[in-house]
Amino acid sequence: MIEYRTLKIALLGGGTVGSQVARLLLENGAELSSRSGARIELAGIAVRDLDKPRDAALPRELFTTDAEQLILGADIVVELMGGIEPARELIVKALNSGADVVTGNKQLLAVHGPELFDLAGQVGAQLYYEAAVGGAIPIIRPLRDSLAGDSVTRILGIVNGTTNFVLDRMDVDGDELGEALAVATELGYAEADPTADIGGYDAAAKAALLAGLAFHTNVPLESVYREGIEDITKEQVDLAREMGYVVKLLAICERIADPATGEAAVSARVHPALVPRRHPLAAVHGAHNAVFVQAEAAGDLMFYGAGAGGVQTASAVLGDVVSAARRHVAGGPGVAESTHADLPVLPVSAAVTRYHVTLHVADQPGVLAEIARLFAENGASIETVVQSVAGPAGAADGQSPTATLVIGTHAALEASLAATVEALRASAAVTSIAHVLRIEGA
Repeated sequence: MIEYRTLKIALLGGGTVGSQVARLLLENGAELSSRSGARIELAGIAVRDLDKPRDAALPRELFTTDAEQLILGADIVVELMGGIEPARELIVKALNSGADVVTGNKQLLAVHGPELFDLAGQVGAQLYYEAAVGGAIPIIRPLRDSLAGDSVTRILGIVNGTTNFVLDRMDVDGDELGEALAVATELGYAEADPTADIGGYDAAAKAALLAGLAFHTNVPLESVYREGIEDITKEQVDLAREMGYVVKLLAICERIADPATGEAAVSARVHPALVPRRHPLAAVHGAHNAVFVQAEAAGDLMFYGAGAGGVQTASAVLGDVVSAARRHVAGGPGVAESTHADLPVLPVSAAVTRYHVTLHVADQPGVLAEIARLFAENGASIETVVQSVAGPAGAADGQSPTATLVIGTHAALEASLAATVEALRASAAVTSIAHVLRIEGA
């Protein structure tokens, strides 16, 4: 019989994911030990409330409120508490004690990742975070290891299951946003306060991590442009369907050329966008996540699966635990995160995209020419125009009839397209701007 050395695992957090990680460690410990070459032992679970109900039946003697003491005796620390503090302080203590750390805390890494990765490098430890993006989807390891010999050019990601569920309900079932969100809350996909999801904050943190990893550059969270889906209407979703698109909240990370210098740079943004229904991301339904990666040599790659859920996310956590255990068995220092490229991170105005603009305009001669002039003056060009007469609006009170124009643009700088929209807003020919959405993946 093979004699394994024992590696002690300290688990910080006993919530939905933490309790499933603990359950699987206890149930599958022998198999995980065989895979890693070391005997994996769950030393304890640090929680704030010992009496809080858990998602899995676990031995009470494993629980403690003394996280610091639990860390001191651990070889691998798994942080699943969430939030910034005390998670950051405890990870620092763990790394300084010589332990490797596994975390699913995207918000913490997006804000304090560079200092934590630097500390891990200084002490020869490793910080693993596969569960921080995409739940069960393996995306961190492929970007860091499998594509290390390639050059990633672009990432399009549906990385928030709540917003994808809501937008999918609006598209497939015809719900208003509020109705779809209520269903998401009832099913447990949305929190009581859904701001982090609906406002795009969760996706922005993940975009910062993906962009930094893909482009070997520190991408601060504050450099990620963010829009949520709060203002998406059923009318927009219905119009998108008629035009052959579906509305998705996308995290978009790109290697771009600086418009001012032509030098390589990075752009990271999160916002709702129109995705052609023929694109693979358009077929991502429910609360699932998907990350579409474009690389120079590998071409197009798609990573798809459950983006949340206790047992699903626990799968990613345990994958990191096995990797950490194997590193302990093999010996040697951890592998530092690569930020060697150190590319500038540019604002959204430097990105190249396409716009889909719905205008209400005066239905009279010369309006189309005026609108075309405004596009040209601002460095944007029109690709498609669909016009429908809205009827004699306000005929009884003497107002002119109006028409609706749905305009699709060619690709252009975001700055040019945004300036065009502002010029249209100020034009006497335009009654109102109903909708503006970007087009991605076309």
